[in-house]
Formats: sequence, C-alpha cells, structure tokens
Amino acid sequence: MRAFREAVEAGDLDAVEALLAENVVFTSPVVFKPYAGKAITAAILNTVVKVFEDFRYVSELSSEDGRDHALVFSTRVGERALDGCDFLHLDENGLIDRFMVMVRPLSAAQALAAEMGARFEEIAKEAEARAVAS
Repeated sequence: MRAFREAVEAGDLDAVEALLAENVVFTSPVVFKPYAGKAITAAILNTVVKVFEDFRYVSELSSEDGRDHALVFSTRVGERALDGCDFLHLDENGLIDRFMVMVRPLSAAQALAAEMGARFEEIAKEAEARAVAS
C-alpha cells in the first residue's frame, strides 16, 4: 500500500492515522490479545516510531485484488537488529481494517516488548485522548 508506506517513511503520523478504519484491529508481535480501534492503533504506531531506529521498508507484496499487502521492514531496537513485516488488509473503502506485525529474531522481539511495555501507560493515555477528540 503505497500511501501507507510513503506516510510511514515520511514520518507523517497524521497521514498514517487517516488510512486507518475506525474498526481497525491491530495484532502486536509481542502481545497475545489484539487491540481494536483506530485510537489505540494510532497511539501504538506513534510510540513504535519512537522505539524503532533506522527504520526502512525493504520490499512490498500485494494481492491481486489489492486488498492485502505485506510490507517487509528492517530496523533496530536499541542494539538489536530486527526484521519484520506489516500485514495490512483494506476494507471496502480502502482503509486499513486489519494490521498485523510480525518480527524476528526472538531477542529483538523481546527488546521491542520491553520498550513498548515500559511505554504502555503513555500509549493508553494517548489512545484515550484520541478517542475523546474524535
């Protein structure tokens, strides 16, 4: 999904949020339970951009109907190199309604879990503020 990729690469989080459906479901690589809703997903993504260093997409795959996309990325979390993939599904309006992230290796996933876990209170507050504002 070119618009999403370009927004992420430009650091334009408002544009990223505009591409999310209200009912988007975000599946984290480090938490069992999915997160439902635009506000929490936007808050998570806003924090991830602060945790990831030297982030770059390295390839993109799309389904024939253009509704499913896989964006492969490379980044670092602290000293740990991390490879991952954003799996996006678009609803009938062209908005992201399913967003699943997978990462490797385990040591980098653990570093990501620790960083995001330490910031979860901030994420929850930001999500609440976003929900109230919309």
